[in-house]
Amino acid sequence: GPGAGMVSPPARYLVFFQYFGTKYSGVMETLNDQSMVGVQNYLEKAAQNLKPVVPIKFHISSRTDAGVHALCNSAHLDILRAPGRPAFTEEQLLCGLNYHLRAEPIRILSAHRVTDGFHARFSALSRTYVYRLLLGCAHHSEIPVFERDLCWAPTGPCLNVPAMQDAARFLLGTHDFSTFRSLNSESPFRSPVRTMLQVDIQPSSGFLAHHYEHRGLEFWELKFRSRAFLYRQVRRMVGALVAVGQGRLTPRHIKELLEIKDSRAFPPNAMAPPSGLFLQSVEY
Repeated sequence: GPGAGMVSPPARYLVFFQYFGTKYSGVMETLNDQSMVGVQNYLEKAAQNLKPVVPIKFHISSRTDAGVHALCNSAHLDILRAPGRPAFTEEQLLCGLNYHLRAEPIRILSAHRVTDGFHARFSALSRTYVYRLLLGCAHHSEIPVFERDLCWAPTGPCLNVPAMQDAARFLLGTHDFSTFRSLNSESPFRSPVRTMLQVDIQPSSGFLAHHYEHRGLEFWELKFRSRAFLYRQVRRMVGALVAVGQGRLTPRHIKELLEIKDSRAFPPNAMAPPSGLFLQSVEY
């Protein structure tokens, strides 16, 4: 028919997706000779099954580390189909990607057709992370098997949560977070100044926790919202707040750590493990 040979421009989509991060090297793609692979590798492999004319690249909004989970991360991708093939509908893309991801703990939650100027990373207004703490375990063997890899259970006496809440107030607002950043290759090029829009510490119901109330386990969630975060910033903030809860630091120490502006001043071995960290949402 008329225009059958015309190449239509690629269609751009925004997808929201979730993953259980324990078995991955993080969300970003890795070279395939590594023992652990990135979530992005699986997303792009699934997308290749949709027979695009050009290999599909996922531009991921939020770079989570090895062992970190996402209740909801996001990415944009461009799909160029063979001449005469219409652009995928949002529903076709969602179902097609999930079909090819079915063997992995990765799920596309929704797909949205967006304009060519949209960028998943740079168009994001803010990101929200939740960190799950389990209190009341004297030994790591006491962590319920259903919670393994999904929380951090610092051993020892119960934490002083009010002290942690006092300390958290110092993290709110705009600061140079140099002390709360791990150094990586990007560090010299990115400003250490960030604005914490929300830092909350709230009790949580936990997963199935009402079935073992008699064990005296308590779940707490630390929530952080900012436009963007520094490398490992949330895990360092959580670790410092837990140290306050254990009495190893005072709330004022958090203010002093911020004022020092030196990543080497962060207390040794205080960074929280990746298992309790979840990217909850990316806001546009």
